[in-house]
Amino acid sequence: MMSSSFSVFRVGIYFVMMCSFYKSAVDSLLQLSPQKYFSTLQPGKASLAYFCQADSPGTSIFLEELNEAVKPLQDCGISVAKVNCVKEETSRYCGKENDLMKAYLFRGNILIREFPTDTLFDVDAIIAHVLFALLFNEVKYITTPEDLQNIENALKGKTNIVFSYVRAIGTPEHRAVMEAAFVYGTTYQFVLTTETALLESVGIEDIEHAHLYFFHCKPVLDLTHQCRKTLMEHPLTTLTIHRFIKTMEAPLLTEVAEDPQQVSTVHLQLGLPLVFIVSQQATYEADRRTAEWVAWRLLGKAGVLLLLRDSLEVDNLQHANVIFKRAEEGVPVEFLVLHDIDLIISHVENNMHIEDMREDEDGDMEGPDLDIQDDEVAETVYRDRKRQLPLELIVELTEETFNVTVMASDSIVLFYAGWQAVSMAFLQSYIDLAIKLKGWKEITILDRIGTLGTSTVLLTRVNCADWSDLCVKQNVTEFPVLKMYKKGKNPVSYAGMLGTEDLLKFIQLNRISCPVNITSVQEAEEYLSGELYKELISYSSVSVLGLFSPTMTTAKEDFTEAGNYLKGSVITGIYSEEDVLILSNKYAATLPALLFARHKEGKIESIPLANSHVQDIVGIITDALLEIFPEITVENLPIYLKLQKPLLILFSDGSINSQYEKAILTLVKEKHLDSLTPCWLNLKNTPVGRGILQAYFDTLPPLPLLVVVNLPSGGQVFAFPSDQSVTAQTLLLWLKKLEAGLESPITILPAQGWKPHLPAYNFLSMMDAAASRHPTGKGPGCMKETGMQESDKEQEEDKSTRKEPIETLRIKHWNRSNWFTEAEKSSRRDDKEL
Repeated sequence: MMSSSFSVFRVGIYFVMMCSFYKSAVDSLLQLSPQKYFSTLQPGKASLAYFCQADSPGTSIFLEELNEAVKPLQDCGISVAKVNCVKEETSRYCGKENDLMKAYLFRGNILIREFPTDTLFDVDAIIAHVLFALLFNEVKYITTPEDLQNIENALKGKTNIVFSYVRAIGTPEHRAVMEAAFVYGTTYQFVLTTETALLESVGIEDIEHAHLYFFHCKPVLDLTHQCRKTLMEHPLTTLTIHRFIKTMEAPLLTEVAEDPQQVSTVHLQLGLPLVFIVSQQATYEADRRTAEWVAWRLLGKAGVLLLLRDSLEVDNLQHANVIFKRAEEGVPVEFLVLHDIDLIISHVENNMHIEDMREDEDGDMEGPDLDIQDDEVAETVYRDRKRQLPLELIVELTEETFNVTVMASDSIVLFYAGWQAVSMAFLQSYIDLAIKLKGWKEITILDRIGTLGTSTVLLTRVNCADWSDLCVKQNVTEFPVLKMYKKGKNPVSYAGMLGTEDLLKFIQLNRISCPVNITSVQEAEEYLSGELYKELISYSSVSVLGLFSPTMTTAKEDFTEAGNYLKGSVITGIYSEEDVLILSNKYAATLPALLFARHKEGKIESIPLANSHVQDIVGIITDALLEIFPEITVENLPIYLKLQKPLLILFSDGSINSQYEKAILTLVKEKHLDSLTPCWLNLKNTPVGRGILQAYFDTLPPLPLLVVVNLPSGGQVFAFPSDQSVTAQTLLLWLKKLEAGLESPITILPAQGWKPHLPAYNFLSMMDAAASRHPTGKGPGCMKETGMQESDKEQEEDKSTRKEPIETLRIKHWNRSNWFTEAEKSSRRDDKEL
């Protein structure tokens, strides 16, 4: 059934944690020299050791947390020791400071695992991580509903499941679950997740708190039937989980024939009440079915017994059909007449006594909303800690090999920190990229004429935790950072999303000049048709061609600088030959001009560039890349929020409705929606849309549904009337009513900023940097390709491309349109009346 590779009393684990910061000693920690410590290690003995340099300055915060973990870990058979290193010590665990930042897990003297010590941020995290590592085979970590269903199917008729959801690894709830698994792991199959989708799959909508379920799979003999599920309705602590599991072990229904005042079960010992369903011989079968139904409804909340009154002489029994007994000693039982099961349940839930543990539990749970490791990044990295990454696919660079490598070949370098969760998540995407690309370490690039060439680019990495000086020289001040190095040119930094597809797009689009120098009309036509770089069309569906006369020197320089700045996000080209008027006349473009070739639509548009500088050109190209009726996703939402317009959103539970699409595109073509951002959201592709709709409506409305959300000014939300059909005419009429202030909003969003808990977790800022790379100051920071510069010049290049954080979703200042002014005044009047 379950792995027995770990048993508390039979298998010893040595957990060695390294430190280079702390000098002070904690009296309760066993203190040894490295030689003495290693000489005491024996198979079957567990030990948690913390290595410190004897002369290392710093704080004792971690030692204080470790000291608090000594007793709980000893109770689990794991001793704790502090090992004092000396300068002469040759042990690898007393080596460089970078090594001392790692934590090591041993069995005997064999190294099992290592991870950074900053994941052990307090006593709960220490105990949770240690037990999670020890019980890795006993506690299955899953990520999808399919994983849970597979485990459930495999265990039907065999054993029961304890399924728990915690918001983050290392929290008090995670510790409580692991301590329960430590005790009951050989009896039940424990399953753990931090994925909200799994919680929703079992019917829980509250994802803000930890939850625990008991799956009754052992009694299920028919594999087509589902396991019954019982939810623990109290906060997750070691005590509440223990009490809950004990109630699951107790008989579902017990028959008794004695005075209820004298009856005692495990439920009373656990502080839970008893409910007696009074029965008699004539109605025994029906009463037993009722009692079983009540028992399932109250499982984990109270004990249920079937009381046979025929042989009893107890006052009040002739008139009562339910008896309620509290857990407190000396409190008389209640004789009740309740003819409905729901009344029985309500009475118990309203009156049952729960030991006064909530205050203690709330005290244990105090903190910044339990976001110890922030959203899902650190959790994802931790749960994949046993995944063996094929690091051999990525060339590791050191201070000695870096310059030689990047000067010898075109190279992509990932600068990361092995102790940082975001870095490790990005490293996984980076390795997935290496696996996806043919040749793994090397990727094919495009040569000048657009055919596949034989040049290659090397995928490499630098762990800044080991080579901090090298990273400083390369102006790496945050992690992770990806840079492309080309011989004789300045490195280009990646500022996009941390996914494999975005990385691939950046690499492929960086293989051509920025912009491409087109030398003939025929080549320009091939460029505009997509034939010249057809291998790249899947990465950039729009190609931009700048048209200039040979004498327009300043305009060409500005466009070239803008093209350099946009390299990696769009294909740009420039044509300035003597016969440029051929293209100008054909596409009705007044020089200087931009031609936009939209390959999906097969269209070519022209935009004049008169008196446009670098910033203007970048803005024009960036805006032109936006779709006129895009599907909104988590990744592209910041792009459209930057337009600072109200959103006209079509919510759809699947593919887009053709009637709605036709109506919206008609209004777009007729320029009626210029003051709005029309878009649609597919709830199947972007499930967070359901949460958005639930924030707008009390219940999830029928789909498809059109909604206007005025984020820039006022926060009003308007819904298209459900009793009207959607046509271009009805939609336009409704929008005019909104503009005139004749419609009332269904809700008004609160004026609050949604900020990350820490600056390092400002992932929207990262998305914004990829989506909107408008220059500041005199122009973009893309250097002229004159050769590799010194690190100080590279630093200047990086600073120029650094972006300000994204605006909050609640944009308070909007000057481009007063489209909703009257509606806002109307809503204010309504507020005053209320």
